[in-house]
Amino acid sequence: MSTQLFSPLTLRAVTLRNRIALSPMCQYSARSGHTSDWHLVHYGSRAVGGAGLVIVEATAVRPEGRITPDDLGLWDDSHIPGLRRIASFIEAQGCAPGIQLAHAGRKGSTASEWKGGGYLSAQDGGWRTVGPSAIPFGDRMPAPQTLSAPEVRLVARDFAGAARRAVEAGFRVIEIHAAHGYLLHEFLSPLSNHRTDAYGGSFENRIRLVSETVDAVRETIPDRLPLLVRISATDWADGGWDISQSVKLAHHLKQRGVDLIDVSSGGLVPEAAIPAGPGYQVPFAAAIRKETGIKTGAVGLITEPAQAESILEAGDADLILLGREMLRDPYFPLRAASELYEDQPWPVQYARAGMKKSR
Repeated sequence: MSTQLFSPLTLRAVTLRNRIALSPMCQYSARSGHTSDWHLVHYGSRAVGGAGLVIVEATAVRPEGRITPDDLGLWDDSHIPGLRRIASFIEAQGCAPGIQLAHAGRKGSTASEWKGGGYLSAQDGGWRTVGPSAIPFGDRMPAPQTLSAPEVRLVARDFAGAARRAVEAGFRVIEIHAAHGYLLHEFLSPLSNHRTDAYGGSFENRIRLVSETVDAVRETIPDRLPLLVRISATDWADGGWDISQSVKLAHHLKQRGVDLIDVSSGGLVPEAAIPAGPGYQVPFAAAIRKETGIKTGAVGLITEPAQAESILEAGDADLILLGREMLRDPYFPLRAASELYEDQPWPVQYARAGMKKSR
């Protein structure tokens, strides 16, 4: 049986074996930005499990761009060897290795979830956060330091430097993180960006940093490699970033060489009321795809193979990104193939356990 979920997807010179991707999710297991064995096993097992694309978690483009001290980094060449080991193993399994580049902005300098969460002061290993304006993320976080215009322009350079290192490490798909309330998203939303210079105010000004970052990364990586951008399609808050602005941004980014918009939502303000439910973010991916013609990825409470297949069949997205479901089940793609009657090869080491349904 031929399904959309197990059809290949070509992005520039990279062809994914299927439409299932591991969504980037932080593991908080790095030391000074360097990978650990945990990362190799975690990402490697999802590649072994049959995913078409594995996107390594938010990887900071500079030290103060981390969410926590335990985040991965690519601000220094010393980070390349550990990430190269992971990218090489992923690709050896027939899976495309991808990586998400990020700057946490005002949401940085926090403790990892299992270390209590919350803001870390300098004496506890934290750092001064930065943002487009001195507006804190909620009452329990300090106001970030407002970036000067010259400092803002350096952000794109930092992303480009990290992208160069990512390519050197062997990653074939690069994603820019402009969602979930982190620095690039903070510039997009009028709720967090109160600037009056060229980087604030109008829509054109608020998207300027994202545009400059996309241009810098696109110029740095080979033309054959695809560039993705993750956005939050809405802040789920009055007066904030919304789907109409997301559609305009997606159209703009398509013209600048972005190949796919990874469509999520929320994360900018802590009090947002998000109506989470199965596939609740899919309509945003569908709207962007329909209005702009750019490829989109759908994410958010997609947990069943038939559900994923129906999203693709309806033309709502081109790629299915799984986060928590792939944490629960690294072999979701192999299970999905069985449930959808697709003949997908198992790793030869596991072939004796392969499942194949018959009608």
